[in-house]
Amino acid sequence: MDPEQYGILIAIVFLILLSAFFGFAETSLSFVNKVRLRTMAESGNKKAARVLRIVDNFDKVLSTILVGNNIVNITIASLSTVLFASLIANASLAVTLSTIITTVMILIFAEVTPKSIAKEKPETFAMIIARPMQLFIIILMPINAIFMLWKRFIHKVFKLENTDKITGDELLNYVDVAVDEGGINELESRLIKSAIEFDNLDVEDIMIPRVNVIAISDTTTTKKAGTLFTKHGFSRLPVYSGTIDNIVGIIHVKDFLTFCILKEKPIKSIIQPLVCVSECMKINGVLKILQEAKVHMAIVVDEHGGTSGIVTLEDILEELVGEIWDETDEEQVLMKRIDDNTFTVSGSKNLEDMFEALAIKTKEEFESTTVGGWVMEKLGKIPVVGESFEFDNLNIEVTKANIKSVLEVKINILPRDV
Repeated sequence: MDPEQYGILIAIVFLILLSAFFGFAETSLSFVNKVRLRTMAESGNKKAARVLRIVDNFDKVLSTILVGNNIVNITIASLSTVLFASLIANASLAVTLSTIITTVMILIFAEVTPKSIAKEKPETFAMIIARPMQLFIIILMPINAIFMLWKRFIHKVFKLENTDKITGDELLNYVDVAVDEGGINELESRLIKSAIEFDNLDVEDIMIPRVNVIAISDTTTTKKAGTLFTKHGFSRLPVYSGTIDNIVGIIHVKDFLTFCILKEKPIKSIIQPLVCVSECMKINGVLKILQEAKVHMAIVVDEHGGTSGIVTLEDILEELVGEIWDETDEEQVLMKRIDDNTFTVSGSKNLEDMFEALAIKTKEEFESTTVGGWVMEKLGKIPVVGESFEFDNLNIEVTKANIKSVLEVKINILPRDV
C-alpha cells in the first residue's frame, strides 16, 4: 500500500470511530432517565445538568445525530470504494468487496457494539459524550435549521400533535416495574399509587353516609351528649337544629368537658362554625379547604342542600397512608371467610374492595359504592332476607336486611365454565 492508500485507510478508521460516537450518542441520550439526571443535577452534578439541557431539546439533538451519522457513513462508503478500486483491478469485484466489508464494519463497530454498550448505562455515557455533542450541534446548526423547518412543515401539513406525555396508568406501571426490579418496596409502592390515585377520588367515595352519622341536637342535654361521646369515642360531633339536614356546627369533646361539664354551660355556647363541601368535590380540594379552615371535619351536602354525610381529615389521610387506628377505634370485620368458597360481607363494605378481594374484574359500572347499595341496584329494590342473584361466578344471598338497607350478604364462589 502506498502512502495515499494508508491515508485513506486511516481516514476510514477515524470515520468509523466517529460513526460509533454518534451511535453512542443516539442510544444514551434516547434512554437516559430524566428523573435520575435531574436528581443528580440538583445535587450539584454539572455533567448531569449539561445532559439535561441537551435532551430538553431532543429534536435538535436527534437531527444532529442523524445528519452527522449519514454524512460520516456515506463518506466511509465513498472512501472504501476508492481504496478497494486502487487495490483491485476488477472494478466490479472492488465495489462488491467494498460494500460487504464496509457494511459489516459499520454494523459491528458503529451500530451494534456502541448501542449495546450505551443502553446498559445511558446516563454514564450521556455525560461522557455531552460536551462533544454540543460541539456537533453548533457545527451542524445550518443544516439542522433546514431540517427543523421541514419538520414544522410536516407537522403543519399532517396536523401532528405531541403525545409524549406520561399518563397516570403509565406511571402506575412504572411503579410496578420499580417494585419488580427492587428499586422500591411494597409499602413505598402502595404509598406512591395512593398519591397518584388521590386526585381521582370524590368526597362521596370516602364520606361517612348520613345514615351512619352520629349527631346531636342543639337542645340535647349535657348528660345525653356525654353519653354519646362516651359510647362512640368520637372527639367531635355535628350539631343540628330541628333535623339533621340543618347542621349548625360542631362541638369538640375538649370544649364539652371544659365548659359544659365543669362550668355547666349549655351546648349552644360551645358550637364551632362548620365547613360544608359538595359530595362531588375531589378530596384533594377538600383537604386544602380543611387545612385553610384549620378544622378536622366537614359536612357533605347534596345538590338540594341536605346533609349527605360527613368527611374528616382522618378519612382523607387514610386514602394516602391506609387505615389509621387510635385507642378508641374498634376493628370492624367487613368481610369474613367461612370456607374456601364462602364469605360473609357487610353491606357497608366498599364494592371495589370486595371485587378486588374476590379477584373479580368487570367493565360494568355501578352507581353504588357499597356492597349493600350494589345489591339493591342489581335487584332493583330493597330485598328481604333470603333473596339472591348471580354475578360473574358469584352467588350473592341477602342474610341480613331491614326496611331501609342491606346489612349483610353471603357470597358463594361458583366454579367457572371451562
